[in-house]
Amino acid sequence: MNAPAPQRAAVVVNPVKGNPGRLRALVDAEAARNGWAPTGWFETAADDDGRAAARAAVDAAPDVVLVAGGDGTLRVVAEELRGTGIPVSLIPSGTGNLFARNLGLHRNDTAGAVRAAFTGTDRPIDVGIAELTDADGATSTNAFLVMAGIGLDASMAADTNAWVKKRFGWVAYSDPIARSVIGNRQIPVHYALDAGPTRTMHAHTVIVGNCGTLTAGVLLLPQAEPDDGILDAVAFRPVGWLGWTKIGYTLSLNRFFSSTRFGRLIARVLPTSRALPTTRARTLHLELDTPERIQLDGDPFGTVRAATLTTHHHGLTLRS
Repeated sequence: MNAPAPQRAAVVVNPVKGNPGRLRALVDAEAARNGWAPTGWFETAADDDGRAAARAAVDAAPDVVLVAGGDGTLRVVAEELRGTGIPVSLIPSGTGNLFARNLGLHRNDTAGAVRAAFTGTDRPIDVGIAELTDADGATSTNAFLVMAGIGLDASMAADTNAWVKKRFGWVAYSDPIARSVIGNRQIPVHYALDAGPTRTMHAHTVIVGNCGTLTAGVLLLPQAEPDDGILDAVAFRPVGWLGWTKIGYTLSLNRFFSSTRFGRLIARVLPTSRALPTTRARTLHLELDTPERIQLDGDPFGTVRAATLTTHHHGLTLRS
């Protein structure tokens, strides 16, 4: 009776981030230790967002795909892997690594992250799906794992200097945040939740999340879970500087309100914030009077006139 073929891993790696040489040594050692076949390596290219490498990795039919990169690289790989059943394991090496932060994955322990790819536990998670319509009526369908944003959130992704972001991380966003806050530009947004009626509001920013935590541990969407088939949304609707103060106050206390018994008790009796209203739905449809910028997992996706956001429930298998 023939022995089963050894398992094989594939690595999608952004060669300009992290330490590729050390990563290769760790992966090769872990594969040998567990009796796996030699690993396939697929590097992202400067003129490609990683899609070609992700597709090549999927075509190799591996038993797990390790993603060495940031949220953007992971988003592209998830788009290719969703629905295949092939587990994905993250080796964080980007600037924000919001997905890793939200799921409590290894962020400063490359060896531990590599070990988990070969010996960890699998769990299903959702993949956000964004159907985007531009000003000419053309549509595209894209995946996201963390958050999609229109307004300030998208401007931050589009306007932030890449070199400054690489060197200084979250500090790089201070300039676009300041310019947007001072301008206090709000846009009309027509929205519908699931099969409900279309409503209209004016908002500075709209963020729809599959996860809830931002950089620096700020809890934006307290009820967001990456595996419940539901998207959470928040609108920034400040009225003057006092409105921004209320938003800052709410964000600073969100974790206290959601993680402690006393905080949850207080949250029940406090009025809902008009400056930072939240909602939940399986499908959210947004329409805009004029084209506005949108971002998915920190990557700018140009401007849109409409967006339909939903999830592929348990569309991806995460190994950690």
